[in-house]
Amino acid sequence: MWTPVAKLGDLENGRLVVKRPEHRKPILLLYTGEEVFALEDICTHDDGPLHEGDVEDGQIVCPRHGARFDLKTGRQTLPAPRPVKVFPAKLEGDTILLDL
Repeated sequence: MWTPVAKLGDLENGRLVVKRPEHRKPILLLYTGEEVFALEDICTHDDGPLHEGDVEDGQIVCPRHGARFDLKTGRQTLPAPRPVKVFPAKLEGDTILLDL
C-alpha cells in the first residue's frame, strides 16, 4: 500500500529523514531531480547516518568509513557487512509515496 510520507518542499538539498511507526529505523528520502529513492538511514557497519554522506554514481557513501550503498538495491561495499533495506518510492505531483 502506497503511503504519503513527505512533500518535495520538505526536502533540504534533495534529502529528508523520516520516521514511520511501521518501521523502527529512520528512512532517508533522496530526490535526484529525476527520481526519488528511499532507504534506511543507518549504515550497517557502525550505524552511521547515511543522510550526511555524498551521492556518487547511484550510491550513497557513508561519511564515517566510506561504505557505499546502491540507491536502488541497497547493496553494500566493505566495510559494511550487510545491505540496507530499500523501499519502493514514487512521486505523484509533489508528494513522495512509499510502499512500506
